[in-house]
Order: sequence, then C-alpha cells, then structure tokens
Amino acid sequence: MRLFFLFFSLLPCFLQAQTVCTLESRERLEGILEDLSVLDMQDKSINDLNVIIGQMFLGTPYVEKTLELPGEEKLVINLTGLDCTTYLETVFSLSRLAQSGRLTIEDFEKELEKIRYQKGKREGYPSRLHYFSDWIYQNQEKDLIHNITKEIGGKPYENRPTFMSSNPNLYAQLANDAYVEELKKAEQRIGQRNYYFVPKEELKNLEHNIKPGDMIAITTTMKNLDIVHVGFAVEKNGRIHLMHASTGSMKVEISEKPLQDYLMTNKSQSGIMVSRPLSAKP
Repeated sequence: MRLFFLFFSLLPCFLQAQTVCTLESRERLEGILEDLSVLDMQDKSINDLNVIIGQMFLGTPYVEKTLELPGEEKLVINLTGLDCTTYLETVFSLSRLAQSGRLTIEDFEKELEKIRYQKGKREGYPSRLHYFSDWIYQNQEKDLIHNITKEIGGKPYENRPTFMSSNPNLYAQLANDAYVEELKKAEQRIGQRNYYFVPKEELKNLEHNIKPGDMIAITTTMKNLDIVHVGFAVEKNGRIHLMHASTGSMKVEISEKPLQDYLMTNKSQSGIMVSRPLSAKP
C-alpha cells in the first residue's frame, strides 16, 4: 500500500486539465486516503464518516477565498487551509469515497467537482454553487443529501439573496458583466424556492432530531444573504456542537459551547438549516 501512494506522489496533481493543488495539499490528501484504506468502514454510516474524517482536520488553519483564483474557473484542492465551505466539501467528498471504497486522488477530484458545481460540472465561475442554500438544494437534487429542516420542525425562511450581484466589486471575477447576469439568474431561482429554518431560540427543544455528522448551515437576519456559516453536527456531553472551520479561532475546531449557545452570541445568526448526507453507492 505504501508503494501505491509513493507512486502517486510522483505524479502531477493536474489529473484533470484544470485542477489546482499544491504539493503540500496533495501529500496530505494522499496520507488521508492511505489512512482510510486501512480502516474498517463496513459498519460506518456516512454520518459516522463525516465525524471521523472531520476530526482529522482539527487544527487546520482557516484560510478564506482559496477558490478565488484569476482566470478560468479551476477545481481547487486545498487541504492545508480551509474556510467553512471548503472544509465541509472536502470532508463530505472523502466520506463518500471511504464508504464506496473509491480511494484515489482522481476519484476525489470527481467527487469534489460533483458536490461543488451546478449539475456536478465545472463550467466556468457562475457554475460554482456560490450560495449555500443553492448548494443544499442542488445536492439534494443529485441525491447526495436530504434537507431535513422542515421535517424536524423548521419554519419558513424568507430567502432572496442578492449579495454577490449587488457587490460585484468584492469579487474579482465579477468584473465580467456576463458573470454578474448569470448570478442574478441564479439568485432569482433561489428566491422562487421554499426554504425552512430552525430559529435559534427553538433549537434546544428540537436538537434531539439532529444526528452527529449532519450538515449545519447557519441562517442570517441579513436580508441579502442566505447562509453565513456551515459545519457538521457533533455530540458532546449530550448536546449538539458545531465542528467547523472557525473565523474566531482561525482553525478547524469543535465549538466549546453547544450549538444553540454558540448561535445566541451572534445577533446576525438567526438559526439553522439541517441536511443529512445520503449513503454513497459503490
């Protein structure tokens, strides 16, 4: 097995034409894939794997905007610096590979692209799922997750995000007017859907419905945004906590406070959406 991974370490990371991955990230990915190859995963659910693999990244530095590279949209693999969304995508991709027994770098690339982009295909900057409520909706359409928010007692959530198209100066790629128009269309589609959230004041009474390994998306009181933070649910001392890439500690961590208490400290965070990962097919 060691020889297998040494062989792959000699290959360039551009297994697909437009994949970007540093040597350090590739080495870390190879190490994690090797570790997963020797673990017994037969009795592990996809939720279990999210927790197990998510903990492998504890302490990883928080780094924002790692996907915002100049030029044509590229599939960025960065395991040495993560923001909340790239952390969730990386862990979920690895969990799906571990459950299905597909543990190669090429499989990871394919899985990450499937999760990160509309219809599972990287077709330019606008094809990336920039709004996480859209990420939830489209990955449910791909049969990768199930949004359980309404089922566990969620209430209607007014969701009409326009932040990106209203602030193109904050995104280098949006100097392209055509990209702004495509984002406006995506925002309109999001605004036409029905979304639900669990208000943070009601979370303690409903959190027994949340399983460790579920995906947590934090909603906001800001009218032009949908989701402001994401992570995984973990259980600690009988309460649900958040495992996430934190802007507070600037690293991947498990929140010291239970999720509800964590939310109550931030006035702009209104509640959560909860998505449950679906089993990966071999």
